[in-house]
Amino acid sequence: MATFTQRVSGWWQAKVRKRGFPPESKSFRTKTEAEAWALQVEASMAQGGFISSSLAERTTLKDLAKQFKEDFAPEHYRGEAWERKLSQLVSRLGSYSLAAITPTVIGKKYRDERLKDKDSRYKKDPATAPCVSPATVKGEIDLLSKMLDVAVKEFGIALPAGNPVANVRKPKGATARDRRLTADEWDALVVQCTASGNPWLLPAVTLSVETAMRQGELLQLEWRMIDKKRRIAFLLNPEMIKTGEPRAVPLSSKAMAALEGLPKAIKGKVIPLGRMTLYKAFERACNRASIENYCWHDLRHEALSRLAERGDFTVLEMAAVSGHKTLQMLKRYTHLQAEKLATKLG
Repeated sequence: MATFTQRVSGWWQAKVRKRGFPPESKSFRTKTEAEAWALQVEASMAQGGFISSSLAERTTLKDLAKQFKEDFAPEHYRGEAWERKLSQLVSRLGSYSLAAITPTVIGKKYRDERLKDKDSRYKKDPATAPCVSPATVKGEIDLLSKMLDVAVKEFGIALPAGNPVANVRKPKGATARDRRLTADEWDALVVQCTASGNPWLLPAVTLSVETAMRQGELLQLEWRMIDKKRRIAFLLNPEMIKTGEPRAVPLSSKAMAALEGLPKAIKGKVIPLGRMTLYKAFERACNRASIENYCWHDLRHEALSRLAERGDFTVLEMAAVSGHKTLQMLKRYTHLQAEKLATKLG
């Protein structure tokens, strides 16, 4: 049964009560609009397909982001990259209720406008900086989709129309980063890392390129995890490994040399730095070397590219080094192997 009450403001509030359903209410400018809504709700309840949108209408994306950050992310996300994506989403869509975030809003208000932004990593001359890459925007939209799924499955916020991201076209050209340093850039980076006031920077960079370890994996590495005789580093803490599975990382002669150059210790971290400390030191070294658009994770790409270019590593062997759970992510390196093998064929 529906009832209608006119407020002091002149708006009309419709209330629908039906056995087996929680009360539903909503306010409208006119009584005609209120009656139309009530009829729609009653019909949906009668058919058994009614899903309340009241909580989605009261919850903004900013509200969801706060709950996601506090109650879900700590157990499922590591590092800071996801927080940067979250910040972008909130800055543009934070005031929208979840019910108001439609495919059109995501496509036009977020995707299209975000693709016009300048890449903030080009700090020396922002005016000539390229726009944010499609891959970056795709990653942000993927996080939005995850947040909305979590809202439904974990926080009990129903989305009557489903996840709107499912009906949004992803940015074209959203391919994986392929930034590699030239020989001159690499030499300049080594010089600046050597000159850095942080004595751990050059060894950390060297180990990253020689082992293909992720930053989080490198920073959790302890001396007790290294078997120097067998030249193996054992990553033991699954919480600090992206795949969640411990693994053994083979150490090259250059990696061993980098370890030998570090202060000797029986216990403790091999690289006793926090993520942000290492990130900032690396960023400063890149700036001094005039290297733009290069991030720490690109060192892992450099490591895998070098392995592929050798031509004597199979994809399975590369996966054993990198720790990829599936071979799909390594397909991008197979063309490098083919080029090397073609050279061998003469």
